[in-house]
Amino acid sequence: MKITLVLPTYNEAENLPKLVPVLMDLPLPGLRVLVVDDLSPDGTGQVAEDLARQYPGRIEVLHRQGPRGLGSAYVFGFEHALRGDAETIAQMDCDFSHPPEKLPELVAKLADSDLALGSRYIPGGGVDVNWPFWRKALSRWANFYARSILRLPVHDVTGAYRLWRRELLERVPYQEAVSNGYVFLVEMLYLAKLQGARFGEVPIYFADRQFGASKMNMGVQLEAALRVWQMVWHYRARRGS
Repeated sequence: MKITLVLPTYNEAENLPKLVPVLMDLPLPGLRVLVVDDLSPDGTGQVAEDLARQYPGRIEVLHRQGPRGLGSAYVFGFEHALRGDAETIAQMDCDFSHPPEKLPELVAKLADSDLALGSRYIPGGGVDVNWPFWRKALSRWANFYARSILRLPVHDVTGAYRLWRRELLERVPYQEAVSNGYVFLVEMLYLAKLQGARFGEVPIYFADRQFGASKMNMGVQLEAALRVWQMVWHYRARRGS
């Protein structure tokens, strides 16, 4: 299976050279990594170019010049990946919070689903034991809140560890998404649901990043949860027009 893994980066110069060799050693010979760097001031883009020379034909680097943000980085990466021959488009974080060794299991899950997700909130999954109570509670609440409002048939709606069948991603109008930050991840699931996607979940343990600074905080998660209503009103208006 030809897999293109879209890997957005911003200030990941410490993590990227550690993660890429692990990905390259997985029993997935069709795996290629597409690094989408947001002009990281710490030199992540140059690190990625060095890795591309080390793994010719398996690493590609895009240097974004436009507005920064997780959602727009994924849109940029998805568009580029779909211009190629990938049968599966994957997405994950660069900081080892998503266990790379779970990638083959997610690939196998696509045998009976259109979108496979790494889930913290199904049996066998979990989050870092060192997370403070407020972060664990907020994450669970945000998932329950968005899942209930949008009636999404999955347990982990805010996670970014996902594998898409090409045919599904081509049908999803992700370029028209109204969100750009972490709520973009929720919106993508909602758009997939509207396309009749079959979802599958694989349990993962979500570890806190070992290197670099986290980009997630309480304000970001609260904003993401509140913007769910903006999404509901937007698509309700579109269906009514």
